[in-house]
Amino acid sequence: MTSKEQILQSIRTNNVVKDNPLPEYTNFGLTFDDKFSKFTTMLESVGGKALVIKKEELDVTIKKIYPDEKIISTNVDICNLGNFDSNNEDDPHNLKDIDLAVVKGEFAVTENGAVWLKNSENRHRSLYFIAQNIVLVVDKNSLLNNMHEAYDLISFENSTYGVFVSGPSKTADIEQSLVIGAHGPKSGYVIFVE
Repeated sequence: MTSKEQILQSIRTNNVVKDNPLPEYTNFGLTFDDKFSKFTTMLESVGGKALVIKKEELDVTIKKIYPDEKIISTNVDICNLGNFDSNNEDDPHNLKDIDLAVVKGEFAVTENGAVWLKNSENRHRSLYFIAQNIVLVVDKNSLLNNMHEAYDLISFENSTYGVFVSGPSKTADIEQSLVIGAHGPKSGYVIFVE
Protein backbone atom coordinates (compact mmCIF):
# COMPACT_ATOMS: atom_id res chain seq x y z
CA MET A 1 0.00 0.00 0.00
CA THR A 2 1.38 3.41 -0.98
CA SER A 3 1.56 6.29 1.45
CA LYS A 4 -1.31 8.00 -0.42
CA GLU A 5 -3.48 4.92 -0.05
CA GLN A 6 -2.59 4.68 3.67
CA ILE A 7 -3.62 8.32 4.24
CA LEU A 8 -6.91 7.89 2.40
CA GLN A 9 -7.63 4.65 4.27
CA SER A 10 -6.91 6.36 7.58
CA ILE A 11 -9.31 9.19 6.66
CA ARG A 12 -12.05 6.69 5.74
CA THR A 13 -11.55 4.75 8.96
CA ASN A 14 -11.50 7.78 11.24
CA ASN A 15 -14.19 9.81 9.50
CA VAL A 16 -16.53 10.92 12.28
CA VAL A 17 -18.81 13.04 10.10
CA LYS A 18 -22.34 11.80 10.45
CA ASP A 19 -25.09 12.21 7.91
CA ASN A 20 -27.28 15.02 9.15
CA PRO A 21 -30.63 15.97 7.65
CA LEU A 22 -30.83 19.31 5.90
CA PRO A 23 -32.39 22.16 7.89
CA GLU A 24 -36.15 22.67 7.66
CA TYR A 25 -37.20 25.76 5.70
CA THR A 26 -40.92 25.81 6.27
CA ASN A 27 -40.81 29.01 8.33
CA PHE A 28 -38.25 31.02 6.39
CA GLY A 29 -38.09 34.79 6.28
CA LEU A 30 -39.16 37.66 8.47
CA THR A 31 -42.82 38.44 9.03
CA PHE A 32 -44.33 41.62 10.40
CA ASP A 33 -47.49 42.36 12.36
CA ASP A 34 -47.78 45.85 10.88
CA LYS A 35 -46.37 45.54 7.37
CA PHE A 36 -47.18 49.09 6.29
CA SER A 37 -45.47 50.68 9.29
CA LYS A 38 -42.31 48.63 8.79
CA PHE A 39 -42.36 49.27 5.02
CA THR A 40 -42.62 53.01 5.69
CA THR A 41 -39.69 52.90 8.12
CA MET A 42 -37.51 51.03 5.63
CA LEU A 43 -38.47 53.31 2.74
CA GLU A 44 -37.87 56.50 4.74
CA SER A 45 -34.43 55.23 5.74
CA VAL A 46 -33.43 55.43 2.06
CA GLY A 47 -35.11 58.75 1.29
CA GLY A 48 -38.60 57.70 0.14
CA LYS A 49 -42.08 58.17 1.55
CA ALA A 50 -45.17 55.94 1.62
CA LEU A 51 -48.90 56.70 1.79
CA VAL A 52 -52.15 54.75 1.79
CA ILE A 53 -55.09 56.34 -0.02
CA LYS A 54 -58.34 55.45 -1.77
CA LYS A 55 -58.06 54.88 -5.52
CA GLU A 56 -60.26 57.89 -6.23
CA GLU A 57 -57.83 60.17 -4.40
CA LEU A 58 -54.76 59.33 -6.51
CA ASP A 59 -54.79 62.33 -8.85
CA VAL A 60 -55.49 64.83 -6.06
CA THR A 61 -52.80 63.31 -3.82
CA ILE A 62 -50.14 63.40 -6.52
CA LYS A 63 -51.04 67.00 -7.43
CA LYS A 64 -50.74 67.94 -3.76
CA ILE A 65 -47.28 66.33 -3.48
CA TYR A 66 -46.04 67.63 -6.85
CA PRO A 67 -47.98 70.83 -7.61
CA ASP A 68 -45.38 72.34 -9.96
CA GLU A 69 -44.42 69.38 -12.14
CA LYS A 70 -45.30 70.05 -15.77
CA ILE A 71 -44.31 66.99 -17.81
CA ILE A 72 -45.89 63.85 -16.35
CA SER A 73 -45.73 60.35 -17.77
CA THR A 74 -47.88 57.57 -16.37
CA ASN A 75 -48.76 53.97 -17.12
CA VAL A 76 -51.23 53.65 -14.23
CA ASP A 77 -54.82 53.19 -15.38
CA ILE A 78 -56.35 55.12 -12.50
CA CYS A 79 -54.06 58.15 -12.91
CA ASN A 80 -55.30 60.88 -15.27
CA LEU A 81 -52.42 63.33 -14.83
CA GLY A 82 -50.26 62.06 -17.70
CA ASN A 83 -49.57 64.56 -20.47
CA PHE A 84 -46.53 62.88 -22.03
CA ASP A 85 -46.68 59.37 -23.50
CA SER A 86 -43.18 57.95 -23.15
CA ASN A 87 -44.12 54.95 -25.30
CA ASN A 88 -44.46 57.25 -28.33
CA GLU A 89 -40.77 58.13 -28.14
CA ASP A 90 -38.35 56.03 -30.19
CA ASP A 91 -35.28 57.36 -28.41
CA PRO A 92 -35.24 56.97 -24.60
CA HIS A 93 -33.02 60.07 -24.39
CA ASN A 94 -36.18 62.05 -25.17
CA LEU A 95 -37.48 61.16 -21.69
CA LYS A 96 -34.87 63.37 -20.02
CA ASP A 97 -37.29 66.24 -19.45
CA ILE A 98 -39.96 64.22 -17.63
CA ASP A 99 -40.67 65.91 -14.31
CA LEU A 100 -42.71 63.06 -12.83
CA ALA A 101 -43.16 59.39 -13.69
CA VAL A 102 -46.18 57.67 -12.14
CA VAL A 103 -45.67 53.93 -12.63
CA LYS A 104 -47.39 50.75 -11.60
CA GLY A 105 -45.73 48.50 -9.05
CA GLU A 106 -46.61 44.82 -9.04
CA PHE A 107 -46.02 44.33 -5.30
CA ALA A 108 -44.01 45.79 -2.41
CA VAL A 109 -41.66 44.07 0.06
CA THR A 110 -41.83 45.12 3.71
CA GLU A 111 -38.40 43.96 4.86
CA ASN A 112 -36.48 46.28 2.52
CA GLY A 113 -38.99 48.91 1.34
CA ALA A 114 -38.68 47.82 -2.30
CA VAL A 115 -41.30 47.64 -5.07
CA TRP A 116 -41.17 45.19 -7.98
CA LEU A 117 -41.61 46.94 -11.32
CA LYS A 118 -42.33 44.81 -14.34
CA ASN A 119 -44.63 46.50 -16.73
CA SER A 120 -44.78 45.01 -20.18
CA GLU A 121 -46.68 48.09 -21.44
CA ASN A 122 -43.71 50.33 -20.59
CA ARG A 123 -41.54 50.60 -23.72
CA HIS A 124 -38.54 52.25 -22.03
CA ARG A 125 -37.15 50.87 -18.79
CA SER A 126 -35.16 54.09 -18.50
CA LEU A 127 -38.42 55.84 -17.51
CA TYR A 128 -37.93 54.50 -13.96
CA PHE A 129 -34.53 56.15 -13.67
CA ILE A 130 -34.52 59.24 -15.89
CA ALA A 131 -37.55 61.11 -14.54
CA GLN A 132 -36.86 63.88 -12.01
CA ASN A 133 -39.36 62.35 -9.54
CA ILE A 134 -41.11 58.99 -9.33
CA VAL A 135 -44.34 57.73 -7.78
CA LEU A 136 -44.84 53.97 -7.53
CA VAL A 137 -48.51 52.98 -7.28
CA VAL A 138 -49.17 49.60 -5.64
CA ASP A 139 -52.35 47.83 -4.56
CA LYS A 140 -52.41 47.80 -0.74
CA ASN A 141 -53.18 44.07 -0.73
CA SER A 142 -49.89 43.44 -2.57
CA LEU A 143 -47.66 44.24 0.40
CA LEU A 144 -45.50 41.19 1.17
CA ASN A 145 -43.40 40.40 4.24
CA ASN A 146 -40.06 39.42 2.72
CA MET A 147 -38.04 38.67 -0.39
CA HIS A 148 -38.82 34.94 -0.15
CA GLU A 149 -42.50 35.74 -0.68
CA ALA A 150 -41.52 38.11 -3.49
CA TYR A 151 -39.48 35.51 -5.37
CA ASP A 152 -42.41 33.10 -5.17
CA LEU A 153 -44.41 35.63 -7.22
CA ILE A 154 -41.79 36.35 -9.84
CA SER A 155 -41.90 34.18 -12.92
CA PHE A 156 -38.56 33.90 -14.67
CA GLU A 157 -39.91 31.92 -17.62
CA ASN A 158 -40.93 34.37 -20.42
CA SER A 159 -39.44 37.23 -18.40
CA THR A 160 -38.31 40.41 -20.06
CA TYR A 161 -37.29 43.12 -17.64
CA GLY A 162 -38.03 43.59 -13.97
CA VAL A 163 -36.41 45.59 -11.18
CA PHE A 164 -36.83 46.24 -7.48
CA VAL A 165 -36.91 49.97 -6.74
CA SER A 166 -36.71 51.48 -3.28
CA GLY A 167 -37.28 55.22 -3.15
CA PRO A 168 -35.39 57.88 -5.07
CA SER A 169 -31.92 57.56 -6.53
CA LYS A 170 -29.20 57.49 -3.92
CA THR A 171 -25.56 56.79 -3.29
CA ALA A 172 -23.38 56.51 -0.20
CA ASP A 173 -20.06 55.95 -1.94
CA ILE A 174 -18.37 59.12 -0.77
CA GLU A 175 -17.42 58.94 2.90
CA GLN A 176 -20.49 56.77 3.50
CA SER A 177 -22.69 59.85 3.37
CA LEU A 178 -26.14 59.25 1.85
CA VAL A 179 -26.84 61.54 -1.12
CA ILE A 180 -30.41 61.52 -2.49
CA GLY A 181 -31.07 62.11 -6.20
CA ALA A 182 -27.47 61.58 -7.22
CA HIS A 183 -28.11 59.96 -10.59
CA GLY A 184 -31.85 59.49 -11.03
CA PRO A 185 -35.14 60.57 -9.44
CA LYS A 186 -34.66 63.22 -6.75
CA SER A 187 -37.72 62.09 -4.82
CA GLY A 188 -39.74 58.93 -4.60
CA TYR A 189 -43.14 58.05 -3.19
CA VAL A 190 -44.85 54.70 -2.89
CA ILE A 191 -48.61 55.18 -2.87
CA PHE A 192 -50.67 52.18 -1.80
CA VAL A 193 -54.20 52.32 -3.13
CA GLU A 194 -57.19 50.54 -1.64
